[in-house]
Amino acid sequence: MIVCVAVVGHQNNPLYLQSFTEADDALKLHHIVHCSLDVVDERDTWGEMLVEVTVNNPKKSGPTLNETFLGLLYPAENYKVYGYLTNTKVKFILVTTDLDVRDADVRNFFRRFHSAYVDAVSNPFHVPGKKITSRTFAERVSNIVKSFGLSSAG
Repeated sequence: MIVCVAVVGHQNNPLYLQSFTEADDALKLHHIVHCSLDVVDERDTWGEMLVEVTVNNPKKSGPTLNETFLGLLYPAENYKVYGYLTNTKVKFILVTTDLDVRDADVRNFFRRFHSAYVDAVSNPFHVPGKKITSRTFAERVSNIVKSFGLSSAG
């Protein structure tokens, strides 16, 4: 079950954070999301170094250069934290209580979440770098969260 999703700007400023649990957990989840940013930055730095090595040595095989799915960032208490990094360095964070989540389900979630994000920031009334306040975006996120993992059940 997804308990929290977040969008964090390229300067590590929170653009959107929605928890799907009781209000008491909101601060704890906000802290987990904030702590995950260090792992995202570390993986991004390693990714840039691998790109440089691959570009300078084309015979060396490395990871896909445009891979934006960061996978499992770290397990925290009863949660698992997953990350996704867009080309513009905006970070998507997913916190789930499911201990056996398939990567394919998480990738699909991030693909759909990224699409909703692009639609939200493409709105001419949205100010880039500011919090996302669109009700349409919040509804789409809720629908994506509700459908998480359903494709693998059937």
